[in-house]
Formats: sequence, C-alpha cells, structure tokens
Amino acid sequence: MPVDRSHIRVKAMLVATHSDGARHLVSQHGATAENPLGFHRLIGGGVELGETHEKAILREVQEELQADVVDLAFPGVVENIFRYDGELGHEIVALYCGRLHPEPALEGGTLTESDGSIVPILWRPFDDDDVSAPLYPSAANRWIRDVVSHAAAQGA
Repeated sequence: MPVDRSHIRVKAMLVATHSDGARHLVSQHGATAENPLGFHRLIGGGVELGETHEKAILREVQEELQADVVDLAFPGVVENIFRYDGELGHEIVALYCGRLHPEPALEGGTLTESDGSIVPILWRPFDDDDVSAPLYPSAANRWIRDVVSHAAAQGA
C-alpha cells in the first residue's frame, strides 16, 4: 500500500458483513515498521476524480472481488491519519456497510488490487479481542462495535 504524501486521499471502504452476522471481510497485509505482525484493512479503495464515494465503493468491490454489494448503507465518514513504514498518510474515508453477492469463501480468498497484486482476504470476527492484527482505518473500529451492539440489541 504505497503512501502518497502529496495530499489527503479520499477513500470509500466497506464493512462487508458475512451471512452469519458474526464477521466481516478484510484484506490481510504483511509486516510494516508500525505493525511487525501485519494488519487488516477494510475492503475498498480510492475515489476517482468526478466519482461519488458511493459509486467508488461499488466499483472497487466489483474490480477487487468480482462481487456486488447488497443492502448498501452509508453510516458516515472517518478521518484516518497514519504511518506506513514511517511515512505519514492521511485519508478521509466514506464508510459503507452491506453484504457481498456472491459471498467469498470462508477461507483462502483473495482480492486483486488495481496494480494487479493479489492480497489475501479473511472473515474477521466482529468480536475481535483475540485478533492480534489491528484493523484500519482505526477510527472505524468504534463505529463497527456500535453497529454490532445495536444489531445484537435489535435481535435480542
């Protein structure tokens, strides 16, 4: 994930919920200076000039996973200021939630980045206290936990 230090990047990312309601899809990335054990990142990518963030998330999911998004909802925006191998990065991230059709397999899945690189994906549990890899953008973590708590309360 190269960092463009020249400006703030606008991203659209998806909390893609599994049909069991207990996990969501993330991309799995290797070690960095800040995360020697690697990290997880929400699915999605950059918003292109002249493109809305809603169209961007639908395009990114189609390009990376060859899937459509069902029940797309837009809960809000988070700001992500981070370091990647010592380099400063800054993103404004439009967060979406929804389900994927078709839904990727529970294990062994990948996505294809715009540069052609293949990245492993995995279903990360919402109850992720035992997961050692951090989830980025980190500002989304509180929102994700709030949504899961709200859904659990609605189902109870």
